[in-house]
Amino acid sequence: MSVSVDEFRALMRHFPSGVAVVTSIDGQGCPVGFTCSALCSVSFDPPVLLICVNSRSQTLLTIESRGVFAVNLLHDGGRSAAEAFASRAADRFAGLRWWDTPRWSLPALLEHAHAVAECRVLDLMPAGDHVVVLGEVIETMNEPRLPLLYGLGGYSAWPRPEAGGANGEGLCRSCGQTEAGAGDGAGAVV
Repeated sequence: MSVSVDEFRALMRHFPSGVAVVTSIDGQGCPVGFTCSALCSVSFDPPVLLICVNSRSQTLLTIESRGVFAVNLLHDGGRSAAEAFASRAADRFAGLRWWDTPRWSLPALLEHAHAVAECRVLDLMPAGDHVVVLGEVIETMNEPRLPLLYGLGGYSAWPRPEAGGANGEGLCRSCGQTEAGAGDGAGAVV
């Protein structure tokens, strides 16, 4: 028997993650989106990431029908966007400016995101009350800012890197993967 929902939530709240807003445009040209912390890289060649979407989400229906979505990786000043897109508000875009992405004119939250990826859906896999969406990254936009984190029930900024460089001890200098995990099929580490 599985642990309870409350026990599982208690476990996962102790695993901090970056915060993203996943967006798309529905068939009537209206923007849709939700806050997402269930996101990770899958493959470098081709560049593939995955997101997990609640199976009852209106955004999921749009992603399924359009076949494209944008991932807005929020920076340390993006908390208001994270909260807006985590709400049950009818118009989560109210009060937030957004721009069209270059390829598919999807909502890019450039005032709140340090990076945006336009993705083409490769596969959808049901997983409990969510759907895992694999997306091939087709376009990216990046700005050097510190990412927003969520964990222990709250938001925080990524700490500033220490002087001396970005590569930590034990990391492969070419791919950033831990030396113990390099080449063992452990997945893409960014």
